[in-house]
Amino acid sequence: MDFKGSDTIPGPRAEDQLPHTAQAAAKIVIVGGFGVGKTTMVGSVSEITPLTTEETMTQAGIGVDDNFGSASKTATTVAMDFGRISITDELVLYLFGTPGQQRFWFLWNGLFEGALGAVVLVDTRRLEVSFDVMGRLEERGVPFVVAINSFPDAPRYPIEELRTALDLSPDIPIMECDARRRASSRDVLMTLMRFLHSLAMTGSLT
Repeated sequence: MDFKGSDTIPGPRAEDQLPHTAQAAAKIVIVGGFGVGKTTMVGSVSEITPLTTEETMTQAGIGVDDNFGSASKTATTVAMDFGRISITDELVLYLFGTPGQQRFWFLWNGLFEGALGAVVLVDTRRLEVSFDVMGRLEERGVPFVVAINSFPDAPRYPIEELRTALDLSPDIPIMECDARRRASSRDVLMTLMRFLHSLAMTGSLT
């Protein structure tokens, strides 16, 4: 049989292959409301070409999805984003970005399964969205840090005021970030890993 006309399935690209030094891996979820920058963060920090499940936004979403502050947004995540970053030569993080619209939140339970920790991305123009997000993480027992994504037109507040407004306990790290910048997104992930390490050292991480 002649297969010359068949399409060839490409193998993994060299830059996408797992480093041979990797000895441990952890699943991290990046969560938040609609349009807070989850896809952007995964894309900016991933060392492989990220997998996205973005679809064009349609008229059907009007009145259903909250697109406050995202009038120019033309696509939205409907399942997940996926990326990978090597924190050290031995430790690799697999990043899963969740969909932001509430009608897709039923997918979150599956994405939370097996997650070591989470990053909650926050838009200061819509702080109220974060309460449901953090509540779901607490219900699942997933430790998290909070990253305030610095949108150009978003109001700026002192970190401790934001901690109070979000009703965060003193031990949960909170920081500002720019999800568009790799270094800033990586700093957030490093903060999460240090937080998880401190929980493990005190026996609080199960």
